[in-house]
Amino acid sequence: MDGTGNHLQADLAALAWLIELGADEAIGDLPIDRYAVSAVPEAAADPHAPAVARAAAPAPAPVADPAPAAAAPPAGDAVAVARALASGADSLEALRAALAAYDHCALKQGARNLVFADGDPRARVLILGEAPGRDEDLEGRPFVGRAGQLLDRMLAAIGLSRTAADPAQAVYITNVMPWRPPQNRDPEPAEIAMLLPFVARHVELADPGLIVLMGNTSCAAALGQRGITRLRGGWTTAFGRPALPMFHPAYLLRNPAAKREAWADLLALKARLTAG
Repeated sequence: MDGTGNHLQADLAALAWLIELGADEAIGDLPIDRYAVSAVPEAAADPHAPAVARAAAPAPAPVADPAPAAAAPPAGDAVAVARALASGADSLEALRAALAAYDHCALKQGARNLVFADGDPRARVLILGEAPGRDEDLEGRPFVGRAGQLLDRMLAAIGLSRTAADPAQAVYITNVMPWRPPQNRDPEPAEIAMLLPFVARHVELADPGLIVLMGNTSCAAALGQRGITRLRGGWTTAFGRPALPMFHPAYLLRNPAAKREAWADLLALKARLTAG
């Protein structure tokens, strides 16, 4: 291999190393050699020049520091603001308005709609989901995509429906996150923490008899725990009420074999409702 080929391999290796370090974007039109000596060296001071002449040379004007970019509020402040707004809501309508006015969660900026709730708030069962997906973001209601359609069939199998006129057969559905995370990623712990006061107040105002925690994010918010395969099927307490962790319908769509456990959980929910 000639010298040109060796230089090419060395350049490619250096480029790969820079990309690995994170330098993957060019911000100038021309490359800058930071190791090269400046082409215009500073003029050396004449040691024999009079002191007055040296002093008379104007000092370079100080360069003002750029104005700092507006920083996001600390997580603690965001949580405190959420707690104040949530506690001031005395109805579900007021809570929705408080959520709409809350600007500390960056997810709001990329979402099309606030996804608040669906179903009958008088229902004994409150289903707490994770976060809106694409269909929910477009429509502004929770569980309306493929996962929502599966949820409706699951509920119908035990005599429940979000559209039932009788509160005894109805359900009330909401999410931990009211705004869709980008690319449907999992919500971050800081995002869950700042929305948790709204979730807790939502439960207080709806006042359900039972809560179904669907998915890891719901368990993280309500129980401070993750690991839905371990938590599912066991009754616990969340927000001061009996709660049953279950697989999220989206998980069941990806893992049909888990529907057997989901059916067992539905029967446990039905038995609890029948027992009163």
